Amino acid sequence: MKKLLIAGALLASCSPAYAVEAPIVGNVQTRCLIVTDTNGVFGNPLPSKLSTLAADGGVVPVVRYDVTLADAYLAKVTTPTAFSASPALTDSVVWTGSTAVSKTSDAGMAAYETGKVTYGSTTQFDLTIAGSTWFSSEATAVYGGTKSFPGGSYTALILAECIAK
Repeated sequence: MKKLLIAGALLASCSPAYAVEAPIVGNVQTRCLIVTDTNGVFGNPLPSKLSTLAADGGVVPVVRYDVTLADAYLAKVTTPTAFSASPALTDSVVWTGSTAVSKTSDAGMAAYETGKVTYGSTTQFDLTIAGSTWFSSEATAVYGGTKSFPGGSYTALILAECIAK
């Protein structure tokens, strides 16, 4: 009986165990900023062609990357492969595009152009130097071989990404 009372007293004096998870939070500020420097405009030199080239009446879009930490980021710029907004199209659109370094804040950044990697409609640059780099992206859309684009407003988007290494 004493053993039973002792066991009961021990059990009564035990407090239940609890677990606590304590969060750890933090904010990371990117050291790579992307800014649209020049909005692109499609020229319409032929009824079947829209182009950002100046020779075709267009304006080439330009994005600027500001990097404050060298050799920590990759710039990825993807030219359009579809319209984000357009009138109804009943035929295929063939897209071509390219991205190039158009201006830099440091002479050493000229190597970005020779070291770029292009796959599909994406061009990747290794941002090895802190500073600003401007990238120009040309885009051309040809409709149904020789069909005329229907009248209306057309919008396509350049995707500019800064990827941490």
